[in-house]
Amino acid sequence: MLRALAERAEFDPAHVDDVIWGCVSQVGEQSWNVGRNAVLAAGWPESVPGATLDRQCGSSQQALHFAAAAVLSGQADLAVAGGVESMTRVPMGSSAQGQDPFGPMIRERYGDDVQFSQGAGAEMMAQRWGFSRPRLDEYSLASHAKAASAQDAGTFDPEIVPVDDVKQDEGIRRDTTLEKLAGLKTPFKPDGVITAGSASQISDGAAALAVTSSRWAAAHGLRPLARVHTAVVAADDPVMMLTGPIPATAKALAKSCLTLDEIGVYEVNEAFAPVPLAWLAETGADESRLNPRGGAIALGHPLGGSGARIMTSMLNYMRLNGIRYGLQVMCEGGGMANATVVELL
Repeated sequence: MLRALAERAEFDPAHVDDVIWGCVSQVGEQSWNVGRNAVLAAGWPESVPGATLDRQCGSSQQALHFAAAAVLSGQADLAVAGGVESMTRVPMGSSAQGQDPFGPMIRERYGDDVQFSQGAGAEMMAQRWGFSRPRLDEYSLASHAKAASAQDAGTFDPEIVPVDDVKQDEGIRRDTTLEKLAGLKTPFKPDGVITAGSASQISDGAAALAVTSSRWAAAHGLRPLARVHTAVVAADDPVMMLTGPIPATAKALAKSCLTLDEIGVYEVNEAFAPVPLAWLAETGADESRLNPRGGAIALGHPLGGSGARIMTSMLNYMRLNGIRYGLQVMCEGGGMANATVVELL
């Protein structure tokens, strides 16, 4: 991934001041600072440092925020932001190693019987906003259809680095139907509405972005694709856990002095179908601008790598369609959310 980034963005890895890497399950093969290990595995100079961070599902989006802040403050001229998650090799939750990460003081605050579960939170969201099982299944089916259409048109190709013989995302289910989705079990609640079909797919993936200043880019013959216009993080209910994108969007709009109507594309991570649907209901955004090429329900959600993957995809979509502003927002464990507004240059 890092080798391909340097080749495509045409920079010398020796110029990289830092690699800021997101990863959620920092255990086993992803332990011992996988960001630094990625630098060494890529064959980059040993002088290039790396750090690994965990802001749950938004880890690599947060990596972008940190990289942009480092460049803006003058601490770095060129930084790389990205992330990775191999969920087939390091299963989700492995870092807890069988222990309860929510200690007695948290349990005292929220109750011993509270489930800190994103699946349970998705069921709560569906109930709060009144989303039926058919509505969630319809949304999920549309995600697969949009992703399949984009894949057939080749619009994903410029942003993908082939791994061995794998040249396309494998999660898109072209043969799924509403009837098939209706037959899936509801694992989080016996009479619930959330299924594997309306949840993001467990997947492997990595993504990376080069971040620099206009001055440094010009001095090295490079032309930036876009600029980080606004970057914020917010937090909300840690039990329902998935509502953070709503206050994060409001915070980003307030800081950017933009309205939703001025933003041409919205990428709201499809951790579960109720997340983008509740976001739509609360913001009143134009649904036609939401996840126009599908989302994590169809493409997968490799936790620590998703933020950078979605940003890469959104920037490519903006470039192809001449869209000036894009908004990316992701729900995260603990009830948090990152929101980023980017501007095409």
